[in-house]
Amino acid sequence: MKKIISTSEAPSAVGPYSQAIEVNGTLYISGQVPIDPSTGKIAGDDITTQTRQVMENIGAILKAAGYGFGDVVKSTCLLADMDYFKAMNEVYAEYYTEEKPARAAFAVKGLPLGSLVEIETIAVKS
Repeated sequence: MKKIISTSEAPSAVGPYSQAIEVNGTLYISGQVPIDPSTGKIAGDDITTQTRQVMENIGAILKAAGYGFGDVVKSTCLLADMDYFKAMNEVYAEYYTEEKPARAAFAVKGLPLGSLVEIETIAVKS
């Protein structure tokens, strides 16, 4: 059965999609950009601040669905420039201290709202 996950602790969708969908014990989190849900604006103008906001948004959605970072099995990181990879990776590593998920990282031409990073996530209940 498909369940739509939504929380006010993460930014509302900026298009025709859900924050996350859970199906058969698997949670698919839509790409999160660094919008601070309390202001509705992009958090900061540097990759470190923006990555931290993205990870906080992912954490809020995981929590709303009854998951945690330990349940994450796959992430896809989209960067406005691969020069941001090292700094993004340092923040990302703070959230995955034990079991690290599979991951891909790409540079893309443009991200929503001019953000520097977007991360989508898949989590599975063990």
